[in-house]
This record gives sequence, C-alpha cells and structure tokens, in this order.
Amino acid sequence: MKLGVFTVLFASKSFEEMLDHVKASGLDAVEIGTGCYPGNAHCPLDELLEDEQKRKAYLEAVTLRGLTISAFSCHGNPLTPDKKFAEESDSVLRKTIKLAGLLGVPVVNAFSGTAGDSEEAKQPNWPVVPWPAEFGDVLTWQWENKLIPYWKGIGELAKEHNVKIGLELHGGFLVHTPYTMLKLRAATCETIGANLDPSHLWWQGIDPVAAIKILGKAGAIHHFHAKDTYIDQDNVNMYGLTDMQPYGNVLSRSWTFRSVGCGHSLQEWSDMMSALRMYNYDYVVSIEHEDPLMSIDEGFARAVKNLNDVLIRDTAGNIWWA
Repeated sequence: MKLGVFTVLFASKSFEEMLDHVKASGLDAVEIGTGCYPGNAHCPLDELLEDEQKRKAYLEAVTLRGLTISAFSCHGNPLTPDKKFAEESDSVLRKTIKLAGLLGVPVVNAFSGTAGDSEEAKQPNWPVVPWPAEFGDVLTWQWENKLIPYWKGIGELAKEHNVKIGLELHGGFLVHTPYTMLKLRAATCETIGANLDPSHLWWQGIDPVAAIKILGKAGAIHHFHAKDTYIDQDNVNMYGLTDMQPYGNVLSRSWTFRSVGCGHSLQEWSDMMSALRMYNYDYVVSIEHEDPLMSIDEGFARAVKNLNDVLIRDTAGNIWWA
C-alpha cells in the first residue's frame, strides 16, 4: 500500500508548491479535486482537456517528484432537484472521467447523489426510516428513476475511458452503507465501487473492518480515505447520531471528524490496514483532514505519523516458516 493525501487542504498553495510539500512529507500519492464540493485549486479541468502539452507538463510535475495521482475527486450531487448544481455536478464528473482516462489516473471519486421526492421537488430528500410508508415509496422512486439510470450511464462512460468510480459512503446520499453500495453495483456494473472512508461508517454504527470485509470480498473497494471520527456518547444520548448541529459545535455534537488516531486507536487503524491487505487492496490510503481541533499542518502531520506506523507497504512474500 501507498500513503497519499486529498490535496484540498492545501488549496492555498500553488500546484507545484503543494506537490513539493507532499513529497517533503514522505508521501507517495496525491488525490486532486477537479470541481464541485472539493473545488479545483490544483486542476484546471477545461484547460487540461483542451491542451495535450499542458496535460503532459501537469503529469510530469507529479511524476518527476516520484509521486502518482491516486484519484481525481469531484464530489457533487448530480441527482439534486437544483438543476444548476445537478448540471454542474454531471458536467464536471464527465469531464473528470475523460481527463482521468487521458492521464492514466485509475479512479474518479464522487458522491452517489440524492434526488428529491418527485420530478416537482425543489430540494434533495434523504429517507432514513421505512414508516410512514411514503418514505419507502420515495426511496424506491429515487432508486428506480434517478440513481440506477444515472449511474448505469456513468458506469459505461467510465469503462470506455478505463476508469473506476469510487463512491464515498457518506450520510445524506443514497449510497452510504456497504449494502447500498453493493445494491447499486449489482444494478449497474463493477466499474462502480467504493471510496471507503471509515469516518462516515463509525457515526452510522458500522464497523469499518467489517465493511472492508464485506466490500473487499466483492472486489468493490476502489479507493480509501483515511479520516477518523470521535463519538461523544453523552452528546449521542441527547442528540442521537443524526445530529444536525454545525460541525463547529464540537462541545455539543454527537460526533466530530478527527485526524487519524484521535478518534479511534491505532490498533483499530492497524486492523483496517490488515483487512485491506487480506482482501487484496494494495493501493493508496489517502489522508483527508477535516479535524476542527487541529490546524491543517498539525492534523496532517499527525495522520502521516500514525499511518506510517500501521501501513503495510511491502508484499508478504512466501510463508517461510511453514
């Protein structure tokens, strides 16, 4: 496995300054935002698509530093009733797939999206309980009329460009659990898989090691995010796990994103790395920093240190002792 970082946290740095910082930090890979929620600070998408020489220079800036691009990321909501943002999300995703194919980047990360409750809806609707029955009816309509048709088409486009799609299992979107990931994959194609981020599993009550086993058995892990979550049980007792308080309300929130090792033990992170290796994930572990208690530099450095202690880099080789 290799260690990388989702470079949106270094958006204030130029492209080459960011690459130099990543290299100096001892990492192997970068995951780069191309638009929508992550922004495109380090990837002028249209410019690169239009100019082969600029694409060549862009890729050389990465490879000459001994780095690789693990993924392009364009998390948006192509299913939202907000037509402007839906069109932007779809356009950026399609362009990103094309650019990834041209540059040999194997994965494009995204969100599955969430539709409204009908064609007349004005906002997304995320049903989370089966009763009253209209919630279940909404969910069925969303899957059959929006989610599956959309990702069937995107899956075929990704296959044409030799790219895999990594959907982040994130609350608020229709694909947010191992079950919903595998359900969509079965209804579309194997190009569709997971960008597995344990931080979003913990607050849903899902054991990330178990999720790795479930998705790994299906060959459905295309990329991996390294971000932690702290669960405050006292606050859970008050607000539940579907806590709608702003992320800045750390004192009262039920759960808070943390840097690796600050929410769960390194033993648990080691168990995840072992599970990834067990199910043949030998790709990049990409640090994502969204810790409200630590600066970018401190949170990033903590994640690098802790992951270097548990990452399995070398192949095991033969079992020489038996």
